[in-house]
Amino acid sequence: MSPAHCLERGGAEAVPACGAGDLLPVARMRALLLRRAADWAGRLAAAETVPLERARGRILAEPVAAPRDLPPWDVAAMDGYAVSWEELRRGGGRLAVRGRAAAGDAPGRLASGTAMRVFTGAPLPEGADTVLPQESCRIEGAGANGWLAAPVPEAPGGHVRHRGEELAAGTVALRPGQRLDPPRLGLLAALGRREVCVRRRLRVALLVTGEELLPGRPGGIGDANGPMLEALLEGMGLAVRRAPPVGDGLRETWAALREAAREAEVLLTTGGVSVGETDHVRRAVERLGRVEAWGVAMKPGKPFAFGEAAGRPWLGLPGNPSGALVAWLVLAAPFLERLQGLTEPPPPAPRLPAAFGRPPARRREFLRVRLAPGPDGTALEPAGPQGSGRLDTAAAAHGLAEVAEGREVRPGDLLPFLPFLWTQAAVAGEGRW
Repeated sequence: MSPAHCLERGGAEAVPACGAGDLLPVARMRALLLRRAADWAGRLAAAETVPLERARGRILAEPVAAPRDLPPWDVAAMDGYAVSWEELRRGGGRLAVRGRAAAGDAPGRLASGTAMRVFTGAPLPEGADTVLPQESCRIEGAGANGWLAAPVPEAPGGHVRHRGEELAAGTVALRPGQRLDPPRLGLLAALGRREVCVRRRLRVALLVTGEELLPGRPGGIGDANGPMLEALLEGMGLAVRRAPPVGDGLRETWAALREAAREAEVLLTTGGVSVGETDHVRRAVERLGRVEAWGVAMKPGKPFAFGEAAGRPWLGLPGNPSGALVAWLVLAAPFLERLQGLTEPPPPAPRLPAAFGRPPARRREFLRVRLAPGPDGTALEPAGPQGSGRLDTAAAAHGLAEVAEGREVRPGDLLPFLPFLWTQAAVAGEGRW
């Protein structure tokens, strides 16, 4: 039976027909999600213009070209003295010092046979082609009216940032689909931009399910998934509405999903997608739309599901907190980033040596690990027990070590490391709607 059609269509009491061999490999599930996100992104492509100070972490919606050369003229790359290399050579490394220029001054002109005192960022005076670092110079006489004595460099052009060397006028500096991190915001500011056109924040409804999460239940527990996923969603620049927890009933689950879809553009649930009699989220989604894929050959995070409910894309994460976290990082986050308009691929995962051994497993494993000193540098060590219900191990971890299905891990083996970069995509402003 195809993993993408692993529910018998028998109505509200349909039972899963998936066996262990029907689980989708991680790579296939991720490819499916990215393909479907590209389909959906065309319908959710609204953009807005925001001030630069509110654009941190947002997805660029327009190409940005340099309106002028950057830098707009030759500038001194360090404190020192601007000279004509040829005149310095002819003068045997000795020139009269006349004038000074600092950053922000208008470009001046270098008198023949002289050097000019310059500071980092100052426009290079006309007639100069080289900056001599101040530590390599000796000044005889009084300040700006003295004489400079310095070794003659082997060639002209030293310590000068040349006009347009960063960007020539008309060059595309940033492209749509890039995330506006701090360096890119700085580049926009350097280009004179005060506003920028970005993709509008997608509205995500977050719904956690489980009878044990309802207030006043005798065997109740705290809702860990809600605050954790809300923070992750807001950190991506998504607008989040967290609905009250929903118990283990088909009718209330169906009603909560239908209500959430009235205003949200994406539905994200936790729990209710496994094989138990009280796991009603999957059934509710089927009544409102369809389950496109369910079950991934990964540990933790196996009961991950994807589909459409009430005309909205739906992501179903496991109820166990670490399972939800891993499924988020490996599957849900790439989908939502693509849906939001991000097109640049993530950097390849670094490979680091394991400081532990582990027998082969049937599913691909994502182990919560810490970075630790090893015999040859940094190594990966388990952050603690790897149960899918434990968040203490995730709280102590620096990231995930990925272990392919069927692979035995021996100390020293190189494993892909997926770091927890919680602050990398932090977004400015309020994330609720």
